[in-house]
Amino acid sequence: MDRPVTRKLRILFMGTPEFAVASLDAMIRDGQHVIAVVTSMDKPAGRGRKMRTSPVKTCAFSHHIPVLQPEKLRSPDFLEELHNLQPDLIVVVAFRMLPEQVWKLPPMGTINLHASLLPQYRGAAPINHVLMNGETETGVTTFFIEKDIDTGKIILREPVPIDPDENAGSLHDKILKAGAALLIRTVRSIAQGNPPLIDQAALIKEHAALKTAPKIFKEDCRVNWDQEADRIYDHIRGLSPYPAAWTILQNQEGEEKILKIFAAEKEILPVNEKSGTLLTDDINTLEIACRNGIIRLTRVQIEGKKKMETGEFLRGLKDISGLLFK
Repeated sequence: MDRPVTRKLRILFMGTPEFAVASLDAMIRDGQHVIAVVTSMDKPAGRGRKMRTSPVKTCAFSHHIPVLQPEKLRSPDFLEELHNLQPDLIVVVAFRMLPEQVWKLPPMGTINLHASLLPQYRGAAPINHVLMNGETETGVTTFFIEKDIDTGKIILREPVPIDPDENAGSLHDKILKAGAALLIRTVRSIAQGNPPLIDQAALIKEHAALKTAPKIFKEDCRVNWDQEADRIYDHIRGLSPYPAAWTILQNQEGEEKILKIFAAEKEILPVNEKSGTLLTDDINTLEIACRNGIIRLTRVQIEGKKKMETGEFLRGLKDISGLLFK
C-alpha cells in the first residue's frame, strides 16, 4: 500500500554519538529532507590528543549535509543560524538538553527519540539501568519535547525484548535499530498531520512506581559483593562494555588496584564463604562468593593493563593467595 503523498518537511537533526547515526542515516535513506545537523564540537582524544569529530558529523559530511557545532546553544549567533534555516521540525537523538528558545523554534515542534518505554526510565542512561534492574523488556519512544525532561506527549512506542544474558553493548545495538525505524514512522506521521499523541500522565496512572535512569557516575559502578548473585550479575552486564563495573583488588601487602569487570557468569548454589571471598583454581577460574552463589569473572582489566580473559589475568599474577575483593 502506497504512503499518502505529503510535503517534505525541512528537518534539523541534532545528535552526537553512534547511537544517533542509525537514525540520521535512516532518515536520509527514507528521503527525508535533512537541511542541517547540529552536533558537539570536535574534541581532542586518544594518546596523541588529536581532534576527533563526532560520529554524527562524520555521517553528515558523507551525505554533504551542513553541520553546525555551537559551543553554547543559547548564543545569539547560533539562534540566528537556526532562524535562517527555517526548520519545520527538529529531531533530537542522543544530544544535550535544549533551551526553550531552540525547541520552541520550529512550527511543527521538536521531537526526541528515547531509549526506553516512557514514562519508565526517564533520564540519561536508560539502557544501563534497565539491565541493572533485571528487566526483561524495554523499548524506544518518540515524544514532543517540553520544558521538563522526558515528559512530553508520546507519539509512538515500540517494545524491545531483553535476552537473559544481554549486556549494555548488545542492547544498545538492538535499540538503535528499533529506534531508527520508529523515528521514520514518527516523522511520516507528523508530515501527514496526524501523529498519535499520548499524555504521559495517563500512562503513569497505570504504574505503581516510576523507575528512573539518571546519569551514571564512577561510584555507581562499584560492585557490592554482599548482594545476591542475580543482582551482581545484572549490575555487571548493565555496565558492560561502558562504563564498566569495578571492584578493588587488594594484594598480600595491602596494595589496592581497581579491577574492571566486562563479562561474568553467575551460579546459584549454597556458599559457606564470606561475601567477596576469592575462589580460584589458580589457572583459569576466578570466582567470588556472594550471598546465594558465586560470580565467575570471565573478562577483566586490572588498572594499568589491557582487557584480558580470566586465564591470562591469573597467569600474570605472582601470588594469588591472600587476594581480597573489596
